[in-house]
Amino acid sequence: MSISTDQSNAHHATILDGKVVRDHIAQTLIEKVKTLSFVPALAIVQVGDIPESDAFIRQKNLFAAKIGVTSLHKKFPNSISEQELIKEIEILNKDTQIQGIIVQLPLPAHIDKNMIIESILPEKDADGLHSVNVQKLIANDPTGIVPATARGIRTLCHYYHIDLKGKHIAVIGTSALVGQPVAHVCTNEGGIVTSCNRDTKHIPEVTKKSDIIIVAAGSPKLITAQYVEKGQTVIDVGITSVHAHNEKSEMIKKLVGDVDFDEVSKIVSAITPVPGGVGPLTVASLFENVVDAAIKMIK
Repeated sequence: MSISTDQSNAHHATILDGKVVRDHIAQTLIEKVKTLSFVPALAIVQVGDIPESDAFIRQKNLFAAKIGVTSLHKKFPNSISEQELIKEIEILNKDTQIQGIIVQLPLPAHIDKNMIIESILPEKDADGLHSVNVQKLIANDPTGIVPATARGIRTLCHYYHIDLKGKHIAVIGTSALVGQPVAHVCTNEGGIVTSCNRDTKHIPEVTKKSDIIIVAAGSPKLITAQYVEKGQTVIDVGITSVHAHNEKSEMIKKLVGDVDFDEVSKIVSAITPVPGGVGPLTVASLFENVVDAAIKMIK
């Protein structure tokens, strides 16, 4: 599917629908899983009770069931020590029936997130956050595991024929989980990347000169009309729950992105919605990593 560059009707931006791409990925994974002589498994490690984490894990369990992958939810109390958690991960590392391990973030303050991530075997690190996989991503080494959100954005671009090669790409947000991997993926695809964070001065000057803007700042409606120009593609990774009034003036919770969709979609060529844009792709791409790891283990 190609994006129309007809600017005569510029206020109708093409919607880059992540659910459509997710369903396409799911079909591909169902076929791959059928070819295996065993059922791939993902272990999801959770510490404590955070409602958002429960919701994310529910989505993962549903997608796993849909494609025929086992998801093993290992939930531990908030009081678990760092050493005890590392021992639990070592058990999963040794379990030959588990091909992928992820730790649901955030973790309690007394546990060092990096220590936990580094305790996962790099080849089972389905989130692609282990230093070995980070270094492979930087080196554009295809044997590494690419973090799910960055992989999802790459897949979205391929699906909608958005060529990153030679394009000026502004990445807003520099987190290790999203911003940095996205910047590396875009660079590896031949993009000319400018990374910005909240300390970057004159961000609108950077974004207006870009062909593609990818926003992962965790700041609701940060990107407004003054940040964009006609002809651009905008990919919104942000997702925040805010209070808003519905049509009946009742107060409800609503999910919003880092981009002011109503304003920006009237100007740019293509845009991802929130929800329904990058979010569904993150889950699908995580399971691409799991199935890839399963296939590698039998080669």
